[in-house]
Amino acid sequence: MNYYVIIPAHNEEAFISLTLESLLLQTLPPKKVIVVNDNSTDNTEIIIDEFAKTVPYIQKVNTVSSREHMPGSKVINAFEQGLKVLDDDYDFIVKLDADTVLPKDYFENISKVFHHSPSIGIAGGFAYEQDENGKWKLNHPMDKKHVRGAFKAYSKPCFKAIGGLRGAMGWDTVDELLAQYHGFKIFTDDSLKVKHLRPTGNAYSPLSRLLQGKAMYTMRYGLWITLIASIKMALKTKNPKAFKDNLSGYFKAKKNKENFLVSEEEGKFIRRLRWSNIKSKLIP
Repeated sequence: MNYYVIIPAHNEEAFISLTLESLLLQTLPPKKVIVVNDNSTDNTEIIIDEFAKTVPYIQKVNTVSSREHMPGSKVINAFEQGLKVLDDDYDFIVKLDADTVLPKDYFENISKVFHHSPSIGIAGGFAYEQDENGKWKLNHPMDKKHVRGAFKAYSKPCFKAIGGLRGAMGWDTVDELLAQYHGFKIFTDDSLKVKHLRPTGNAYSPLSRLLQGKAMYTMRYGLWITLIASIKMALKTKNPKAFKDNLSGYFKAKKNKENFLVSEEEGKFIRRLRWSNIKSKLIP
């Protein structure tokens, strides 16, 4: 199967060589790799240029966005710039972070998943990070049916059905919800171990948590599901402030009448799906 990879990159000189090298070693090479240099001030662009000189399928795209770290919007805006230079001649498309190292057979296996199971719309492995002793350990903070945004692969029918990616906090949750709304399944393979070179950290900043609350509003979760999700996040991160910040973000978005990321009908489906998942965990 043919596939395209888009890599948003902002000041990634410490990691991007390893990411690109892991792509070069793939047993099923990509048809095209677009690396979007997003306003980097280090040697990221120089490194990309060196790879592009010798590898025909690697291409650089420059874009200029805010230097501020804005979860969701900045990375997806860069992804969109890469998408603009690609055609539709692909079977699946990948959004990949510039600080990841993939096993050699990663995309060969992802290709087999999409080829043999057309109902699967999103697929991926699991993230591993080094601990203080240098050992690679699983770090998959979300549900194990969730594919991390750092290495998400979308079948072409699914990507088209969901209308691409949303440039907002929560993009890598709403994509899976919309995929299921359109009848696609999410597939994770725990044998595909992706090395995440930059640790995620224990929690986002207060601003990011406010944006997470906003995302819950714009995904039409409603108050009760937002309350449950915020409690879960506070417990998981062992940070009680996450609960308060999430709710503040939710109510601020509601007060400002922020635009929704999904339609009313999609929102109804999302709430039904969320309630179903909550009940399945409470009632074995």
